[in-house]
Amino acid sequence: MPFRPRYTGLIEKYRDRLPVRDDTRVISLGEGNTPLIRLNHIPGDLARGIDLYVKYEGLNPTGSFKDRGMTLAVTKAIEEGSRAVICASTGNTSASAAAYAARAGIRAFVLIPEGKIALGKLAQAMLHGAVVLQIRGNFDVGMRLVKEVAEQAPVTIVNSINPFRLQGQKTAAFEIVEELECAPDYHCLPVGNAGNISAHWLGYREYFEHGIVNNRPVMVGYQASGAAPFLRGAMVDHPETVATAIRIGHPQSWDKAWTVQKESGGWFDECSDEEILAAQRLLAEREGVFCEPASAASLAGALRDARAGRIPEGSKVVCTLTGHGLKDPDIVISQCGERLRTIPAELDAVRRAILDRLE
Repeated sequence: MPFRPRYTGLIEKYRDRLPVRDDTRVISLGEGNTPLIRLNHIPGDLARGIDLYVKYEGLNPTGSFKDRGMTLAVTKAIEEGSRAVICASTGNTSASAAAYAARAGIRAFVLIPEGKIALGKLAQAMLHGAVVLQIRGNFDVGMRLVKEVAEQAPVTIVNSINPFRLQGQKTAAFEIVEELECAPDYHCLPVGNAGNISAHWLGYREYFEHGIVNNRPVMVGYQASGAAPFLRGAMVDHPETVATAIRIGHPQSWDKAWTVQKESGGWFDECSDEEILAAQRLLAEREGVFCEPASAASLAGALRDARAGRIPEGSKVVCTLTGHGLKDPDIVISQCGERLRTIPAELDAVRRAILDRLE
């Protein structure tokens, strides 16, 4: 029987579309190639008439979409002779930077907001050997410090201000087009730092300009209400939301994201924490897909806009799920604690508990 070539990561797959040389040493953990899952139940329940998919980026090696950009950012850092990388992070970037630095054999320094990072993400960064520095300030303060220290120390910044990050992340759009055999009508994403919506647009625009597809999607970005500078029209100094991955008040890709909105004919909107958590739970219960809270903002917003007719009937819609649900288990347990029952270790007790739920 014929065998398929072993998948070795997105840089090798898309080498001709990425800024790498033939002799570049690629730093990869097999990222990319994540599933595009067509939702079976939720559209019928809440948004009849749309063809709805989720791009499950939580199945990247460190559990988030950040790996797409990090493989290229660290690869280029090594190519340029860097001995260390640095980032500010609400969690996912720190986990990814630490893992890829370990893979490359260099040091990672990460600045995180004290007490404002999900434990699953903190554990990853620590175990991968990063130097983790907790600061008494939020992500935006950390980002400012990273920029300043990079001017004085021999470290490469691997936040999304690094242009190679967006080049790597654009490959998600390539994968979606290849699987659907077209671009979707609408692509919905959570927005924090706004690098990912900008990166997806790079990918869709590239495939369109090269004649691979004949349309580009409307790009829609959803923010948490407590961290929604695109909705306020100005930066937010003290962002607050349960969706830690998008708890960012000063997006580094501010101008790029506004350009995406204008060029694609899209929009930004906001979701409350209650809407985000409800969508996270709905996706897990009805479709078997477990994402972190920030990811669920894309689905919460898309469903609301579909019901309102802003996303019209008959549309093909893709929602990006940026991270795996195990990134933030504390939030999940706090939502579902009432489902944990303690019963006697007896057959009758187990039988009664099962029959009660089946009636």
